[in-house]
Amino acid sequence: MKLSLHTRQRTFPIDAKRLSQCVRQLAALAQRRTPGLAWRDITIHLLDDAGIAPVNTAIMGHAGATDVITQRYDACPGERQGLIGELFVNVERAFTLPHRTGWTPERELLLYLAHGLDHLTGADDTTPASRARMRRRELAWLRQIKG
Repeated sequence: MKLSLHTRQRTFPIDAKRLSQCVRQLAALAQRRTPGLAWRDITIHLLDDAGIAPVNTAIMGHAGATDVITQRYDACPGERQGLIGELFVNVERAFTLPHRTGWTPERELLLYLAHGLDHLTGADDTTPASRARMRRRELAWLRQIKG
């Protein structure tokens, strides 16, 4: 799997190498939910509130900032097959909103990334039950990664 990480915000410190390692571990766990489907390319855009707001409007039709937006694409005919995903992640939200007790901003950011990767597997959070299932799975993934 090819992983691309693009930092489009400059305010909050990000250890790109460590983050990439954690994302690779999370992606490996998420891939287990899509047997038989290779994950080809994952692109992650690290944004702030101002950077994610127009993405939220364009993709989701919602005004304002959010924590993560996931886009999943199919390969074009003639291309190597596999899942292509794009995550737009709000670093500012992870660093400025109140966190779960004992969580660091970095752990919150990893939760956003786990959530986005969970969406790449086809999971949705449109109901309270599906949202709770996703959160349990994402927290389990976070307990399994080193970082």
